[in-house]
Amino acid sequence: MSLTAEQIQSNWEEFLGIIETHFEGDRKDKLLAMYNELEDRASTAPASSVDHYHNAFIGGYIDHVLRVIKCAKSVYQLWSTMGSDMSGYTEEELIFVALNHDLGKLGFPGEGGEIYTPNDSDWHIKNMGKIFKINPNNPFALVNDLSIWLLQHYGIKISFNEMIAIKCTDGLYDESNKPYFISRSKDSKLKTNMPYVMHQADSMAARIEYEMWAKDGDDVYTPPVKQKPSKPKKAISKQSQAVDVNKMFGDLFGDK
Repeated sequence: MSLTAEQIQSNWEEFLGIIETHFEGDRKDKLLAMYNELEDRASTAPASSVDHYHNAFIGGYIDHVLRVIKCAKSVYQLWSTMGSDMSGYTEEELIFVALNHDLGKLGFPGEGGEIYTPNDSDWHIKNMGKIFKINPNNPFALVNDLSIWLLQHYGIKISFNEMIAIKCTDGLYDESNKPYFISRSKDSKLKTNMPYVMHQADSMAARIEYEMWAKDGDDVYTPPVKQKPSKPKKAISKQSQAVDVNKMFGDLFGDK
């Protein structure tokens, strides 16, 4: 999969529009300041490094975040319709968490702090689908923890609800979340359902993005034409995707 430069720009404008619409005052100003500083990186970052994970292409990060926001609104409505207690947190908190849940994937502030860089190993691209590699120059940090750190680094205040929901968005995929989701007493249960709503929204978005990738590949999708075209090998398809990724990086930023 890939996005055009026009689609990347449109997604970025929609992303900033959500901040303008759902926040106000100092918090809105600081969110806009942070994202405007990170614009080049944020608008073009992938959402993952491996093609069959989700949105491992230029612009995939913002595309994923926009989808999570839409999913979060829908999941919230579903839980509400089914009679769940939706008190204890606000719509602004929910949108804030959806907006920033993967912020740590943008890496550390400053030049060279990005998390994902184009993979220069053809073997890993062809045999493992690793379109991007992880920048080894950064300190190790879990994405959710780095998300919370970045918000405080840019002076953006977050509520306790927002902190817990950002931390718990990955659910039990992150072992450190186990005490929050598997409680032994009523007093240790989560006080609101926002972490559940967010985990469901994020999982839904990631699954949809995987399905979009699968349909775009060779295994699942057959083009609706009368004469079936010859079927290229998967390795060739992935290699051609990698070339496109590196070409787009060159077009956007020059030599990388």
